[in-house]
Amino acid sequence: MVSQQRAKTHKNISDHIRSDLAEQISQGLLAPGDTVDENEIASRYGVSKTPVREALLQLKAQGLVSSLPRGGATVAKMDLAQLLSLWEWLAEIEAIAVKLACERMSAKELEQLEQLHDQSCAYATEEDWDGWQACNQGFHQSLYSASRNAFLRQEVMRVRARTGVYRRHAFGALGATQTSYTQHGEILGFLKARDGEAAATAMRRHILPASDTTALTNFILNIPKDLLAR
Repeated sequence: MVSQQRAKTHKNISDHIRSDLAEQISQGLLAPGDTVDENEIASRYGVSKTPVREALLQLKAQGLVSSLPRGGATVAKMDLAQLLSLWEWLAEIEAIAVKLACERMSAKELEQLEQLHDQSCAYATEEDWDGWQACNQGFHQSLYSASRNAFLRQEVMRVRARTGVYRRHAFGALGATQTSYTQHGEILGFLKARDGEAAATAMRRHILPASDTTALTNFILNIPKDLLAR
């Protein structure tokens, strides 16, 4: 019994470390190419290297971390083709999530989503990045929850974490908070009309990095070259 409790505690610590590191990667606090130091992480959390190594193994399986030839690990880089392919996949699974949410979310959840959208207006107008990011994350998280599909949510969060730093650069290159706010409004309108197909189409347009050749070129030019694999 004691052994089982220790194993459970050990797993909880490992999962906590993995979740924290995935969030840091998503937010760009750990950028592609950055070294992931086992000793530093173990010291920071006050644990042995064992749960840290387990967390890193999970992150490697998710494609967030890469092993170095002589040991150690770094935050994984992608080349441009991989990035655009993964971004297409993100748009598709986000579209599935919003379609399911359209079918399954309650009237109360829809009302709360509309309130969150209204609150985000000031942040969008003022180009308040931090405020907008919090509202934007809440908007999408609400849809994942309303989809009632835990596996889908897990997959969306994995891909979002892997593309997070790149999407942040795209946001600066392709348009700003006001554009995203308008697109959220369109998605919300389709949700209120219970039009899942239209909501999914709007979500794809919202997630994809560019709607035309010029915008895509601007996006590519604004990605720092040191974030891309060679």
